[in-house]
Amino acid sequence: MNRETFKHFRPAVIVFILLTGLFISGRNFLIRKGFDQDVLIIGNLFLFVITAISFLLMSSGLKTKSTAVFLRGVYGGIMLKLFGCVIGAFIYIMTYKKNVNKPALFFCMGLYIIYTFVEVKALMKLSSVQKNA
Repeated sequence: MNRETFKHFRPAVIVFILLTGLFISGRNFLIRKGFDQDVLIIGNLFLFVITAISFLLMSSGLKTKSTAVFLRGVYGGIMLKLFGCVIGAFIYIMTYKKNVNKPALFFCMGLYIIYTFVEVKALMKLSSVQKNA
């Protein structure tokens, strides 16, 4: 990831750092509200990593002149993120079966929406800077 691309991805990094800090510092609050702190921290990390990989795929697609390569990058990023989250949730649910922390799982679904919004916004800014996009 070059400097210009990372500059547009910086809001996602800030969201990750802020949420992780809130999850660590608000342990007692989370426990009182019924959230599992570990699920939230691991889910946040997982979503951040998948968002970063998806962003790299999509931003590399923006740099090309070929429409097919652009679409492959966009669809690849979307499918990676969607199926990665589905597989991650499936593994968590099958591992813990009846001990699944539903509030934390639903909060991670909300994090998916937040990271997707930040990623799309960054890609839109990057596409306005790109000459080929």
